[in-house]
Amino acid sequence: MDIIFVRFLFVVVVAITCFVIQPFGQPAPVDAGIGALIGSAIVLFEWKLRTVSLKRLIGAAIGSILGICGAYLFALVIRSSVPAGQTQSFLQILVMLLMAYVGLIVGANKGDLLNLAALGGIFGGEKQGKKSYKILDTSVIIDGRIADIAETGFLDGIIVTPQFVLRELQLVADSADSLKRNRGRRGLDILQRLQKVANLTIQIVEDDFPAIREVDLKLIELAKVYEGKIITNDFNLNKVAQLQGVEVLNINELANSLKPIVLPGESMRVFILKEGKEYNQGVAYLDDGTMVVVDNARKMIGKTIDVSVTSVLQTTAGKMIFGKWDERGSYSRPAPVPVAAPQPAVSVVAAPVAAPTPAVAEPKPTA
Repeated sequence: MDIIFVRFLFVVVVAITCFVIQPFGQPAPVDAGIGALIGSAIVLFEWKLRTVSLKRLIGAAIGSILGICGAYLFALVIRSSVPAGQTQSFLQILVMLLMAYVGLIVGANKGDLLNLAALGGIFGGEKQGKKSYKILDTSVIIDGRIADIAETGFLDGIIVTPQFVLRELQLVADSADSLKRNRGRRGLDILQRLQKVANLTIQIVEDDFPAIREVDLKLIELAKVYEGKIITNDFNLNKVAQLQGVEVLNINELANSLKPIVLPGESMRVFILKEGKEYNQGVAYLDDGTMVVVDNARKMIGKTIDVSVTSVLQTTAGKMIFGKWDERGSYSRPAPVPVAAPQPAVSVVAAPVAAPTPAVAEPKPTA
């Protein structure tokens, strides 16, 4: 708030000074308005300088001084070769502005090559942030996982986004193909998420290499200039950068290193999704995307089974787990037979059998 007040006070002082002195020969209110515009332009220039590194400021100052010296030499040539008049004055002013502008821009762009740490003193702190630049590749921006990593606080330093990467993202976002268009827009949304991370500094640089057409090679050259690291998930860029001595942070390698360790002999429960390439194989995937190839599991597609890990293969593309499903083991356990509840004991009493009665002849009646 104090800085805003000081800036506002500066603009007011410039406006009042122009109102009193009238340096432009206009009415006092008009001169005051011109003074306010000049003061605002100076404040805007100062606000832009706050984001520029010390190396670039020193490089711009040295470039401007050299440009003005060169303009003075050109002015001597113009004075001796062009007759005195308005043309001569115009050429001298034009050469001075041109040389000063070119020296300012070139010096600012090459200022990052200065080694201020060698001077010691107040410049010794520049050595700590010398290799803290991390340059984003287009593929890792579209991938999106870099935003999740940044939000966890594992990234530090300055995240550099080159202007040519932004142009490539814009071309992808404006593509006629709906898939590419969605990928490009996703990349722009990821950059907005990165800018909102509190403990992260996003810097968009204008450095470009017109002689190089490929974006990957431009990233490598930019990493050499800033002495930083490239964040990518492109396998080819990873290999080319390593061959040229540029450090690379590969998101895929980070994801593979964070996957759970599985040892041969362990058992796991997986869902067989599809058929494998070899005979009688089934393929499953873990929650982190790791492929699990299961022998003897072709008939179990669409089912969840318990498999035994036989080996683990680590490749550049990721980790593969090989397992085996024992069909006999799954059927060796008989299904439990329900046991009937015990019935209460019932005593059976045999009925007594009557003894046979002897037949008795009935007496015949007498006559």
